[in-house]
Amino acid sequence: MLSSSAQCLCGAVKITASNINPKLTACHCESCRLWGGGAFLAVRCGTEIALEGEEHISHYDSSAWASRGFCSTCGTHLFYKLKKTGEYNLSAGLFPQVKEFRMDMQYFSDQRPEHYCFSNETKHLSRAEILEYFATQN
Repeated sequence: MLSSSAQCLCGAVKITASNINPKLTACHCESCRLWGGGAFLAVRCGTEIALEGEEHISHYDSSAWASRGFCSTCGTHLFYKLKKTGEYNLSAGLFPQVKEFRMDMQYFSDQRPEHYCFSNETKHLSRAEILEYFATQN
């Protein structure tokens, strides 16, 4: 596991993650694509993160199992947080200094639009597989 610090574009929110999993995930669900214009690239960070500037974080309840957080000042996409466990999936773009990231998994791979494709060799989970997984978590 890795540790690193990050901040949003304007610096109002600072994050220190002490348990970063270097296996990067890409989510192709409709919500992620609407949120950011493409796949959401994230790293799993567990619950051990420190947030400064929490008053600048807006939360959006995006599904039955997770919420999304972003800086209300500059709009930087910060995280996807699982409701049941409190685990954070932080935007990989927050950590440009971390060189160990490797794409490992693609979620909602059957919903990936035709106009982009990653060439990395990864595991793929379909919409049905993701929904089945989260149904067992609630």
